[in-house]
Amino acid sequence: MRDPKEHNSPEKQTWSLPKNDYWSTPFAEMLLHHLELFPGASVLDIACGHGTPAFYIAEQVGPEGLVLGVDMHPAQALRCRTTQGSHLPWLSFAQADMRALPLDLEPFDRITGNIAFMFFRPNRFEALKQLTGFLKPGGQLVLTFPSLGTFDSIWQRVDREMASRGLKQEQALLAEYIAERPSAEEVHRWLTELKMERIDVAEWPLEIKSGPGQAFLNHPLLRGGFLDDAYECFEDQVLANEVMDAVADDLESFIPLLAQRCAFSAWRPE
Repeated sequence: MRDPKEHNSPEKQTWSLPKNDYWSTPFAEMLLHHLELFPGASVLDIACGHGTPAFYIAEQVGPEGLVLGVDMHPAQALRCRTTQGSHLPWLSFAQADMRALPLDLEPFDRITGNIAFMFFRPNRFEALKQLTGFLKPGGQLVLTFPSLGTFDSIWQRVDREMASRGLKQEQALLAEYIAERPSAEEVHRWLTELKMERIDVAEWPLEIKSGPGQAFLNHPLLRGGFLDDAYECFEDQVLANEVMDAVADDLESFIPLLAQRCAFSAWRPE
């Protein structure tokens, strides 16, 4: 299968994917690689964040279509509406928890979610099952997420640092955090159990750049979405800082920092 970057030419679109977003955009490219759109389609985009790729999708389905972006954080929906202004009137944004959507919501031709599946925790299978209920018969579900294996080199280095200090309890908690991350194989099994059809689950690596020391510890992506899991393994935050400072100063020993982009596509039976 070719690289998803070759599938789309977002720079030619009025509402292109953000070129300076080195996290959301690569995942969105993978999502669009799998998503089959058509003019007039109705699309639900869950955990829409800043609107990547909701704006792009809205332009593709056109004024005969309908796109609803939902996010549990009201500030995200407000930001999207501000960006939208009076454009693309068939696109709307609302605050809603994707795990508790209104039961009277009309079903959609397509359901998408960019880097959304990780937020289904802790009951991902149940949330996925509920979400498929909002698909029309013959509808397509496409979600992306960083899968198990993402930043393994970081976790291995943190584990070694913990081991060198005899921190067995912290090591056990770190192992639990890592094991909780969904894998591509797990998702495929769940979709099969839900009797979805034409299941396709794919992974592509994505390298994240960082400097050592505080640049690593305060990296806007790593700290907010990943490194906090390591800090939460410690009751003593002074000790946590000592361990993570040692790890951060040894960046050269565990680069490259590789995330696993996972995208899955599945269709509800007719």
